[in-house]
Amino acid sequence: MSNVCIFSSQYLPHMGGVERYTYNLARYLIRRGDRVTVVTSRIPGTKAHEVSEGIEIFRLPCLDLMNGRYPVLKPVGEFFRLHKKLMAKEFDLVMVNTRFYIHSVYGAFFARRKGVRCIMVDHGTSHLNIHSRVGNLAVQGVEHLLTVFDKLLCREFYGVSQACCEWIRHFHIQARGTLYNAVDLEEIEEVKQRKLTDFREKYQIPEDGTVIGFTGRLLKEKGILQLVDAVKKLREEGQKVFLLIAGDGDERETIENRSGEGIFLLGRLEFEEVIGMLKQTDIFCLPSDSEGFSTSILEAAACGCYIVTTERGGAKEMLLDPSYGMIIRKNDTETVTEALRRVLPKEEYRRKAASKTYQRLKENYTWEITAERVHRLAEGQKLV
Repeated sequence: MSNVCIFSSQYLPHMGGVERYTYNLARYLIRRGDRVTVVTSRIPGTKAHEVSEGIEIFRLPCLDLMNGRYPVLKPVGEFFRLHKKLMAKEFDLVMVNTRFYIHSVYGAFFARRKGVRCIMVDHGTSHLNIHSRVGNLAVQGVEHLLTVFDKLLCREFYGVSQACCEWIRHFHIQARGTLYNAVDLEEIEEVKQRKLTDFREKYQIPEDGTVIGFTGRLLKEKGILQLVDAVKKLREEGQKVFLLIAGDGDERETIENRSGEGIFLLGRLEFEEVIGMLKQTDIFCLPSDSEGFSTSILEAAACGCYIVTTERGGAKEMLLDPSYGMIIRKNDTETVTEALRRVLPKEEYRRKAASKTYQRLKENYTWEITAERVHRLAEGQKLV
């Protein structure tokens, strides 16, 4: 049994890819007999210290900048009280998710003070984009500065995909390997057997209609606006396509104003409803500008969807060639439209590709595999 401490600047109930990665990895480490502590930022309505599902959670006081996208630690009395409690605990491994938060530097500093092995896991393939030239330059400067401190305090870096490992070379970091993002395939299969919401019936989608699905945060960098425009264009051409969008975010109002007939904004769904929606989706499309290894794509693959996505992130490591799915080079509206137009009539091809992708997912991208690799690191081993 090993004791693992995971520093994640954001964690549940805040929703996002890193948060879900931390939560699922913690669950599977506990399932295999390890102990897990998560150190994160405190948001309104949460406790500073609690145990949930066997995971001990410390939530440090913070300021929420950029509408909650960038929490910054507050060195106040509560912070030092929690720090003292953490220092009294024994750990075999400190794992820090992402490089570019002050929280991450603190995690690496904590490991150094404790004399514990530290690993830092990267989840991105580009700089954070806040859609402002001046703002982006400032954000990039902060990221490079914080990475300097990360490198001084931590010697082992990993990525949630090979694409992430390639990205951090930009910071003159040589990754030691991958700790892949993954899915709980056993849980998804169990959910798929339940009686789930019939979205086709709910939105009166005909049997011969093709459902295109999107799940994730409604942000510009996810390419959701281009996808909406592509579906509108296909419908204008007479194609029987329908778009189901599950998620919430900054672009919700824009999408509501831009959407037309056959485009349904479902809002934020619970996990079971997401699986139900994906189970009824024919083509999953994520034309994103930036990804590490999208959980949405992994869940879509687990539900038998044919996938169309960009070459950003780890998707191209799962969709090895066109027999698995489609990787597009750009995510402008015309490219997305043409990609969907090409595969819409190829139902049998899509079915075979989805089956092949599911098998690759099963063999490579499950939490059992990733948790075992993290456990080996906690035991002092090297990964092959």
